Amino acid sequence: MSMIDTPTTEALSRFLDVTVFRHGLITANLANIDTPGYRTRDIDFRRELERASGEFAFVNFSPVARPVQGLLERPDGNNVSMEREGLLLAETQLRFQTGVQLLRVEFHRLSTAINEGK
Repeated sequence: MSMIDTPTTEALSRFLDVTVFRHGLITANLANIDTPGYRTRDIDFRRELERASGEFAFVNFSPVARPVQGLLERPDGNNVSMEREGLLLAETQLRFQTGVQLLRVEFHRLSTAINEGK
């Protein structure tokens, strides 16, 4: 375990991993907005974050993407909504930025502790 591997940095790392995975799903949904029969996929963000934070999280953790139920379907069978995906993309970007800021604060805290301990 290195100096920067604190419980806080590990938790923030898992948070960012889940956020990046969701971002990928959203961009895939948007990329397939005109693909006939494409079904929107997403994750349950809170559940996946809990799974990522559990014991053995790094051994087998891989978020589970599932089709989203209850969305309006176009005649071609595609159910991607530009509005829904745009909102989720903005939310996911804010979560990622918040996680990065918190990680910066943690690194600053560790740096201060190291430099003041000379």
